[in-house]
Amino acid sequence: MDWKAEWKELTLIVAVFLAFFYLPVGTPRFDNAVLEALHLAKWYAQEHVLLCLVPAFFIAGAIAVFVSQASVIKYLGAKANKFLAYAVASVSGILLAVCSCTVLPLFAGIYRMGAGIGPATAFLYSGPAINVLAIVMTARVLGLELGVARALGAVVFSVLIGVLMHLIFIKDENQKLAVQMILPDEEVKRTLGQNSLYFASMVGILVFANWARPEEMSGIWATLYNLKWVLTSVFASSLGLMLILWFGLAWWKVVSVALSVTAVWVVFSDQPLMAFSAGAIGLSLITSTDKGETSEWFLSTWGFAKQIMPLLLFGVLIAGALLGRVGQEGLIPTQWISSALGGNSLSANFFASFAGAFMYFATLTEVPILQGLIANGMGKGPALALLLSGPALSLPNMLVIRSVIGTRKTIVFVSLVIVMATISGMVFGAFFG
Repeated sequence: MDWKAEWKELTLIVAVFLAFFYLPVGTPRFDNAVLEALHLAKWYAQEHVLLCLVPAFFIAGAIAVFVSQASVIKYLGAKANKFLAYAVASVSGILLAVCSCTVLPLFAGIYRMGAGIGPATAFLYSGPAINVLAIVMTARVLGLELGVARALGAVVFSVLIGVLMHLIFIKDENQKLAVQMILPDEEVKRTLGQNSLYFASMVGILVFANWARPEEMSGIWATLYNLKWVLTSVFASSLGLMLILWFGLAWWKVVSVALSVTAVWVVFSDQPLMAFSAGAIGLSLITSTDKGETSEWFLSTWGFAKQIMPLLLFGVLIAGALLGRVGQEGLIPTQWISSALGGNSLSANFFASFAGAFMYFATLTEVPILQGLIANGMGKGPALALLLSGPALSLPNMLVIRSVIGTRKTIVFVSLVIVMATISGMVFGAFFG
């Protein structure tokens, strides 16, 4: 008998028993934390899964199936031109405008296709960090200097983090390079222009379906918001046409999905999410039942969903229990956070970076949260530190990153974000605090 294994099992059983025995059920803070976890998970499911993650899963699946591995290696691989690779990765957020969870399927897709750890993590950071609308909102609500510092910091961070990750794990990158050197050339079925338009249509759906309502309903942002579903429909129609012409999908299948979506839109005109859901279901049905390469697309998409969704929802539950929703409390009292963020000390900046890294921020929600914290005495240095760590990381985000690149690389990536955000906050606070 393996007594060591038996003792491990006994220890686990005792630990679980004690946890349930002393479970503080009935105490207001614990009960409220459980409700906050469920509220946050419900809100996440309603606001982010269909509009954010589903399009992102399809894009990630398409990267894995339709993008030539040779192309990914050429532009983002271990031997790629570093200037071009980091330039592309560091400004990706300008186009995507996604949150820290939505970027994950896209990151997993390019990393598994052969992208180097440097460009891949630069993309991972920049995707949610460089959001034009969020930066503009930061400048207007929290001040021009914070908006500019956030924009510059996000771009510089993405490059520095990518370069440091590459240097720290240079041995792993050299091993990947040795494997990539012997990969055979792949057959190209579509031109670069066709693939670019195909991905542009899906990115357009992702961007405009999630276009946030601006603070003022005037100007170009408001116009785009009012047209968001029209523009989403245009990109979806373009995707359907390309699937017929370039991917060999039967025209009647695509048309039947389009008619079904139109019917749902007419019946539920005040609930565009219903039509969007019908489109996602229809696309899943016609691709999963196809015998061509689009069935591989669906299977790849489903593979990413199976890996990422459980980890994200588990992480959201934990984050909700610990920190609650905006304006609500979890197990950790909000006054503890507020009292730790005053001034511009090392501890205040580190705490802002650390807390921001584990909190979950939906796109744009970090601005009103910071507005309230600043009103309660938060320093400008810690405010910038939280802006540079919070939107790019979260507990759900970390769980998924670990499943893609491993524990060691995840710890280094998270540590780099926290340390660099802390230093930036202290420098900024010294000049503008």
